[in-house]
This record gives sequence, structure tokens and C-alpha cells, in this order.
Amino acid sequence: MTLHEIVGVVTEVGGKVQKSKVGDRVGVGCLVGSCHSCENCANDLENYCPKVIPTYNGTYHDGTPTHGGYSDIMVCDESFVIRIPENLPLDACAPLLCAGITTYSPLRYFGLDKPGMHVGVVGLGGLGHAAVKFAKAFGVKVTVISTSPNKKKEATERLGADSFLLSRDPDQMQAAMGTMDGIIDTVSAPHPLLPLIGLLKSHGKLVLVGVPEKPLELPHWGIKETQEMIDFAAQHNITADIELIPMDYVNTAMERLVKADVRYRFVIDIGNTLKAA
Repeated sequence: MTLHEIVGVVTEVGGKVQKSKVGDRVGVGCLVGSCHSCENCANDLENYCPKVIPTYNGTYHDGTPTHGGYSDIMVCDESFVIRIPENLPLDACAPLLCAGITTYSPLRYFGLDKPGMHVGVVGLGGLGHAAVKFAKAFGVKVTVISTSPNKKKEATERLGADSFLLSRDPDQMQAAMGTMDGIIDTVSAPHPLLPLIGLLKSHGKLVLVGVPEKPLELPHWGIKETQEMIDFAAQHNITADIELIPMDYVNTAMERLVKADVRYRFVIDIGNTLKAA
């Protein structure tokens, strides 16, 4: 669980709620509110609503601040609740509500989801490993592009990427020139883009989903597509690779994050932490 990747079980519903019932397994992602009346909301693009309410550091309709998922209970508008299929474990499903949709959406939107296409994934972290899993489920040929040679085995043997490209090796980069239909770039650190563009075929697409130099992930999707992504993940048994931690481990987890010592997401088990207290 993070501030905006929240999963749990419904414990109570309002009298007019139709989408969820007590006992349902659900999730809440980056958004908890919008106007419901503008053109963007009508087209399932609530994230572009002028009155969108983020899950944390936002202000709800009644003027109260939104605090995200670091709590044992939260209240949410049913329109922004995602149904979690029974075959998806809640803990490993939680990161899909941000990392999953961040990579699933561009693969679909830019047509990089056709069997036989060749897609590169730059970076093998929280976003990158999700991109590999979704692309492979679409039947796409996947090449992981990384500066770290020690990630080759992880990429090809454990995550199922078809090939690995060491971006620091000019010979490997030259051999791969013009071979890819698209690239999903998940790296947030500053890095050169021209070598990546050279890997693309004519009219290939380079999609940047990392946000350089800012610890921020921007929502580029709506609730309908997030539910579609979760249902697709359930059909193909896609979950995030996580390390489940208690609440009192958070400071250590943050120190490890700075060192990139996580594969690939920490998930905070708030419910069991409270029970043990």
C-alpha cells in the first residue's frame, strides 16, 4: 500500500451505493474525485477534469484534505473504486493501480499491444517490470534496455523478456538500430534520448512514463481503463513483484529505496500491522 496504490475490503457502503457491497475486494488508485459533468469525465478521462481530486495532497468537495492510503480505513466515492478479481492477491495487485496502469495505458493507446510487434522497455524497476509483464501478455516481443548488465538474467530468465540490450554498449545499440515498433521509457533519471530514438523503426513511438528529477507520477488515464487493466491482469495472472512490509519498517524501506534496493515495490501491510499492535 502507498499513498495512491490502496487495496482492501469494503466494510460499509452508503445507502445509494450500487457498484460495491460489504466484503468486496477493491482498490483505489491516483484519483478519488472529479466533477462528473465535464467532457473529460464523460469520456472516462477523469484525470483531465479541471476539478480532479488526487488521492493525497488534494482537497475534497467538502473542503477536507485527502490523505491517501497510510491509514486503516478510508472513504471513497464509488465511482473511483476499482473491483479486484478474486484470483489477484491484494498485496501484489496494489502496485498495478499506478505502476500497472502507467505502463498498460500507453501500450494500448499507442497500439503497441499487437502480437508480433517489437517493444523496448527502458529501465527494469517498478514501472519497467510491469511493462514487461503486460507487453508479454499482449504477445509482443520485448527487449529490456538497461545500463546495468547484471539485470540481464532477471529480465530474460525471470520476467520473460525476449532479449536484453545494454545501452552502454555501442555495438549492441548499433546492431539493434531501427528494429523496434515502440519504446516505453520508465527511467526518471536524466538520460540521453537520441540513442533510443535510433532504435525505432520509421514512425516508431517513444513513450516517456518516468518523470525526470521529480518524485511524482502523473495520472494519464481514467477509472474505466484502470478497471480494464486490472481485469486484464487477472485474466493473465499479472501481479507486481513486491516485498510486503509492516508499518514500522517504513523508514528502513525509504532508506532502501534511495539505494534502489527493492524488487520492485514495497507494499505496507497496514491491516496486519494494526492487528499485531
